[in-house]
Amino acid sequence: MLEMPEVQFVELSNGQKLAWREWGTGSPLIMLHGWSMSSIVFAEVAEALAGDFRLLCPDLPGHGQSDPSSSSDFRSFANAISEWASKIDVGSVDLLGWSLGGQVAMQIAADHLLLLRKLLLIATTPRFCQADNWSNGLLETQVRALDRNMGRAYEKTLGDFFVLQFVGEQMSKERYRKILQFAVRSGRLPEPDVARAALQALGNGDQRELLKKIHQPVLVMHGELDQIIPLAAGEYLCQQLPNAQFSRIPGVGHAPFFSSLKLCVEQWRNFLQ
Repeated sequence: MLEMPEVQFVELSNGQKLAWREWGTGSPLIMLHGWSMSSIVFAEVAEALAGDFRLLCPDLPGHGQSDPSSSSDFRSFANAISEWASKIDVGSVDLLGWSLGGQVAMQIAADHLLLLRKLLLIATTPRFCQADNWSNGLLETQVRALDRNMGRAYEKTLGDFFVLQFVGEQMSKERYRKILQFAVRSGRLPEPDVARAALQALGNGDQRELLKKIHQPVLVMHGELDQIIPLAAGEYLCQQLPNAQFSRIPGVGHAPFFSSLKLCVEQWRNFLQ
């Protein structure tokens, strides 16, 4: 059983409470989770890194135990994370974002909201949906169907979405059950209206113009089997970011740190040295 640190809270200027968990000591590393998830998704990898880093893992607004905000767009989330980090006085920090968390991380970096040293983007895209000049995303009809299904059968739809993260992998049932237990069942789902608002922000967002503003060293990591954010989206990020390197993880999908824990820990630790 993974050891979960107590949840801590900070009250932001708008009265909203933002929750976070903390592991380890050393150089600070903020880790931002994905859509409809919470900070506990990083429990396993945080334990592996806790000897080298102070891991600061917030729940995004409306997720986990954080209060919802009036808006669920990337900039609103980025501002909340920036204010939280200022209140706990992290100073110079590395920043990791997974999926939606990666898009929030890119917003933070482009807007210079934190004193960032290095940036890690895991299964991240600058645009979630396809467009006339962007084929590296989901169809808008798929996102609309996901939203519609959440309105009909919320928990089942989120469960199906979680399964989609591992499609094509050679993962044992025992390993999958372990991930499901600590990363999903031990946490708290967002309220349906919060999840649907965040999904709408994902569907409408386009951060391609922000990439030229991000000058920190960046590690872009992507699973080659990702069914949610195509590998080509990660490759595009690496090509467009001024100071990026690419890590393609074979045989895994949307959540490399679940599927290839040791490899991810090794690459993250080496990049952050």
